[in-house]
Amino acid sequence: MAVSTGINRQDGAPKVRERTRWLYVLVVLAFLALIARLVFLQIFQGERYTFLSENNRIRLKRIAGTRGMIFDRQGQLLVDSRPSFDLIFTPEDAKDAKGTLGQLARYLGRDEKELLTVFEANKERLAFEELTLGKDIDWPTVVAVETHQLDLPGVALRTRPRRNYAEGPMGAHILGYLGEIGSKQLKALKDRGYASGDEMGQYGLERRWENFLRGQSGGQQVEVDALGRRMRVLHEVPDVPGYTVRLTLDRELQETAFAALQGKEGTVVALDVNSGAVLAMVSTPAFDPNVFARGVKAEEWRALIKDQLRPLNNRATQGQYPPGSTFKIIMTIAGLEEGVVQPESRISDPGFYYFGNRSFRDWKKDGHGAVDLHRAIVESCDVYFYQLGPRIGIDKIAKWARAFGLGEKTGIALDDEKSGTIPDTEWKRKRFRQPWFPGETVSVAIGQGYVTVTPLQMANMIAAVANGGTLYRPWIVRTVESVTGAVIHQYGPEKIRSIEIKPDTLERLRNGLADVVKLPSGTGGAARSNIVAIAGKTGTAQVVEMKGGYVKSEQLAYFNRDHAWFVSYAPVENPQIAVAVLVEHGGHGGSAAAPMAKKVIEKFIEQQSRPAGQRQVRAEGDSRAN
Repeated sequence: MAVSTGINRQDGAPKVRERTRWLYVLVVLAFLALIARLVFLQIFQGERYTFLSENNRIRLKRIAGTRGMIFDRQGQLLVDSRPSFDLIFTPEDAKDAKGTLGQLARYLGRDEKELLTVFEANKERLAFEELTLGKDIDWPTVVAVETHQLDLPGVALRTRPRRNYAEGPMGAHILGYLGEIGSKQLKALKDRGYASGDEMGQYGLERRWENFLRGQSGGQQVEVDALGRRMRVLHEVPDVPGYTVRLTLDRELQETAFAALQGKEGTVVALDVNSGAVLAMVSTPAFDPNVFARGVKAEEWRALIKDQLRPLNNRATQGQYPPGSTFKIIMTIAGLEEGVVQPESRISDPGFYYFGNRSFRDWKKDGHGAVDLHRAIVESCDVYFYQLGPRIGIDKIAKWARAFGLGEKTGIALDDEKSGTIPDTEWKRKRFRQPWFPGETVSVAIGQGYVTVTPLQMANMIAAVANGGTLYRPWIVRTVESVTGAVIHQYGPEKIRSIEIKPDTLERLRNGLADVVKLPSGTGGAARSNIVAIAGKTGTAQVVEMKGGYVKSEQLAYFNRDHAWFVSYAPVENPQIAVAVLVEHGGHGGSAAAPMAKKVIEKFIEQQSRPAGQRQVRAEGDSRAN
């Protein structure tokens, strides 16, 4: 028996055909809509999207100008630029900026939040601009970025010159460092070609000679792909390198001074006696300017500025110290020139000097006995100069101190130089609205009290004594040259003043300074050399006033210990180099500072004794040096 299914095949066929027709209609309508949209985009908005497309694949890349090199006086390279990689990000080249940064963080092993924080902080100003995520990145980072380039749209590496300080901390305070231009600086300098992210000199010669050292930026018009990778250069304007700067500084002397100061806080300044050219200038503790070149980290900067030893401070030009017994050079000149002292006249030194109701003690507990001027210089007799001070008077002392450049800026081409203080009656009246008291002159007579000087001033002072009374302005830069070697600017000695001083005064003073080092009783015996005759004056500058009995400096807390001074020149018969040494909390100038000066002077003399073919150092006053 047949079983019926209940299905009529002929009744279902029309329904299927009807559904098929509607499907065809829908497909046709969708196709027509697509064509209409394409027509709209191509015909009516084609120009707009062509413009957007072109602008999305063309980039303008700024090329920083290579900074000029810096050489010492012998032609040895001190500062140049090296190639480095910066990690940059262009958000417009990334579909998902935050996602790309997250991926980058994973590849580099960095904190994702760190990268996102940098991005969010600069988000508003970013369009086709580049965001620098890292400066002077290491090689593993370069490899990681290049390896995963396809996964990092908008991320790229940019090669740029980075400052390289060959000697590291050795010349940091005089050479300086670079830093990214700040917002206030950019606002003031934008019309001079600076742009956001540029670096400029922030300290030392880098800052003072910025206009010569900085190069002129160039640029490229670059075609990039969808990932922001460079395809080809369409147009290029080359950058122009900065000028080369050649200094009076001598690297060998700088190295010698730096090595002598290691482990101590202080400074060494060496000058050409007959021109004022700076041969060496070292300040310790120092810092490594290469840290700033790669981009100083916040914690590194905080450590530098909070360091109580002040490594950023150039003690040669910014340190202001009591000169101690080195000031007896000025006292000797003032006493002789004002006719107050007779060189052969003697005083009795029992170890102390009473003025009014106060006792001023000598550094030598039992005193020096009968002392004339020559012996007072050689043995640094305090009592002799205590008595001399009130007889001369503070105003005349100040006159002669200022004649030799103390209490005023030297005018060296470095920023933030300090002037020190040379007090007189008018100064105290203006400063404290008080009269000057004669007892205060007693302290000034041995370089204490209100008087303060910079080590550079003291080097310049002793240089003027050595050359017969000509005070020069210390200078550092010899020439500024183009990349072709053409001399753009040339500098030389600049006389501040000729000091009117009697030849007999200079002769007596110089004889005393020579015997400070030469005689067994002299306080500067540690500077005595077997290869050159050195003249100088020791100084021990009290940091805090000690009341009561004698206390050795080394028994005091470190920051209460005396500063050690030694100012000198050589050779005695034909002076060429002047050296001032200041060792903070070093104790006695004769033991702490004098040996350092000796090392620098002996290195200079050794240079001078080299065969003519090997000796490149010439006197800066000699035009043939250029």
